[in-house]
Amino acid sequence: MLTGDHVHLTADEVHARAQVVLPEISLATVYNTLNELAAMGEVVPVSAGAGPRRYDPNSNPHHHLVCVECGAIRDVDPAGLSELELSKAEQHGYRLLDVNIVFRGVCSDCERAA
Repeated sequence: MLTGDHVHLTADEVHARAQVVLPEISLATVYNTLNELAAMGEVVPVSAGAGPRRYDPNSNPHHHLVCVECGAIRDVDPAGLSELELSKAEQHGYRLLDVNIVFRGVCSDCERAA
């Protein structure tokens, strides 16, 4: 269900796909399973703005490119970000755990439709 490049499904989409194989599966089971997979680091919850949370099966470090029109999400690994870091002063006493950068734009499908 959560396989392939650039897959970022909502819980409802995972539920619909799972019902094809297991018609009796509940949405609560899907949410519980996604939460467990996220806690284990097998999927990454992605909040890319308005709309429901999505789940990314690519748990390797990467960033996202989001269409502000249709909400499509693509995985990206931009050059130059490996040097991105905060000075101690800019960390304001935080212990940094993660960096999440979201690039926003309009995808080619939405651009053509406009």
